[in-house]
Amino acid sequence: MAIIVEDKACSRCGVCADICPMGIIQPPLDGTTPFVADSQAGWCVSCGQCSAFCPSGALTLEKDDGFTPEPAWNGNDLSPELMVSYLKSRRSIRNFKSESVSRETIEALLDVARYAASGGNGQPVQWLVIHDPEKVQRVAKAVIDWMRTLVGSNHPLSKYVPLLIAGWENGVDPICRNAPHLLIPHIPEEIPIAHVDGIIALTHVDIAAPAFGVGTCWGGFVALASQESSEIREIYDLPVGRKPLYAMMFGYPKYRSASIPTRNKAVITWQ
Repeated sequence: MAIIVEDKACSRCGVCADICPMGIIQPPLDGTTPFVADSQAGWCVSCGQCSAFCPSGALTLEKDDGFTPEPAWNGNDLSPELMVSYLKSRRSIRNFKSESVSRETIEALLDVARYAASGGNGQPVQWLVIHDPEKVQRVAKAVIDWMRTLVGSNHPLSKYVPLLIAGWENGVDPICRNAPHLLIPHIPEEIPIAHVDGIIALTHVDIAAPAFGVGTCWGGFVALASQESSEIREIYDLPVGRKPLYAMMFGYPKYRSASIPTRNKAVITWQ
């Protein structure tokens, strides 16, 4: 990948060369502008660090030529106290309104998630949004069906599933909590580190959601069952070569938290 440097705008500060994670940008010397040698262009991962950190806006990636970048946060107006309060106030939501979250809002959330870190800027995560509440219930029922096969087995969940099955049979949804929507990140089967990239991206959704008025809950039962149940994977109908990573139920919260509960103190080892 080549870079484009506007000669008159370039201050020759060398930040782009210093910030490049691949170390392939040659710093400005003797009045030249920074450049990437043809022999090293193939090492570029298109992460955009060089253009993002260019203080004069003189540098762009060749693929972004003609693209007007959004201004980055300027470091002001977000106090540590506000950030701490926001993050500590994040709650897992298990009581949802029946009102649907619009596709526009969901797309805005997933637009945030595409900026999550990924190994080598591979961006391997794609998304399945189960927007239809009836299909969410199909997934929940399939999880219960899978749990029925665990009764009396040596599976780690076997001692818990009778209670969950009983709840389901009594009209309670202990799996998806009657959430109107379900979000499934999926990743390529052949990329070992993609599961980490997927969890990072899903965490971005989880953290950003409250700012959009949306509540989330990590769907551990759905995630585990998805790995073992062909019925659930058939419902997902993912493209060949891709596998479900996890599951997150979401919707508009029925209740709003009023305070922050206690948590264990951080255990820290200093060396």
